[in-house]
Amino acid sequence: MAAVLPVPATASAASAPAGPWLRAWRRLRRRRSAMLGLVVVLAFVALAVFAPWIAPMDPIATSWSAIRQAPSAQHWFGTDDVGRDVLSRVIWGTRASLLAGVVSVSISLLAGVPLGMAAGFLGGWVDAVISRITDAFLACPFLILAIALAAFLGPSLSNAMIAIGISAAPIFVRLTRGQVLTVKVEDYVEAARAVGNPPLRIALRHILPNITAPLMVQSTLAIAAAVIAEASLSFLGLGQQPPAPSWGSMLNTAKNFIDNAPWMAIWPGLAIFLLVLSFNLLGDGLRDALDPRQR
Repeated sequence: MAAVLPVPATASAASAPAGPWLRAWRRLRRRRSAMLGLVVVLAFVALAVFAPWIAPMDPIATSWSAIRQAPSAQHWFGTDDVGRDVLSRVIWGTRASLLAGVVSVSISLLAGVPLGMAAGFLGGWVDAVISRITDAFLACPFLILAIALAAFLGPSLSNAMIAIGISAAPIFVRLTRGQVLTVKVEDYVEAARAVGNPPLRIALRHILPNITAPLMVQSTLAIAAAVIAEASLSFLGLGQQPPAPSWGSMLNTAKNFIDNAPWMAIWPGLAIFLLVLSFNLLGDGLRDALDPRQR
């Protein structure tokens, strides 16, 4: 009889099917726009983390001998109306924008996902109450609601993040409810219910992991919206308070000198544009990569 040769471990591991997250990463890597967005987002994250070492000057240090100086070898992005280095303020302002985006979306997830799961999984009067309250919040434009809440809580970055998070939570409630209604009638959920799993286990073990992908995509897009909302609140004086650097407050100051010192508005505006565009590109790529219909 011919001897059966053992299959090498490396060959069997290579032939094993890749997991869903690995397949999603491979699909994401093939999308150049999404990878470009990811690289730019990581660059902004690096700026925010290493701002004390990257910024060439103190972002709040004034110099009356360098008021509204044009970009030069000493001040690459020029100076503002009180002689502060614009490059340093743009770098430090990255912290406020990213912090507002991440924290605000985290608040929205913590508030919206449990409510959406309760509405979709329990149904009945619970679904009716949560859905009507969600409809009432969605009837008010997102930015108008955020401005109203920020004005009520008081002007500060922390209150702005809370206001943005509460204003964006109804979107996650609606998305989570719709996904739960779709998933809870699947065969594997019915099988888990048939073998006697309690409702809480079914919701957390069988439903929540299968609605993670659309929540990740919406979170990425919501961060971009939160960055714009934070800049808008800071522009109106309801977000990061001077002299702390923020892109929105920098634009508010720059609007008075747009003719004489346009660089004061160009650089923070360009930073907002690049960060928001990058998150949108990354979100679009994630939406395609996490689509189970993609092969």
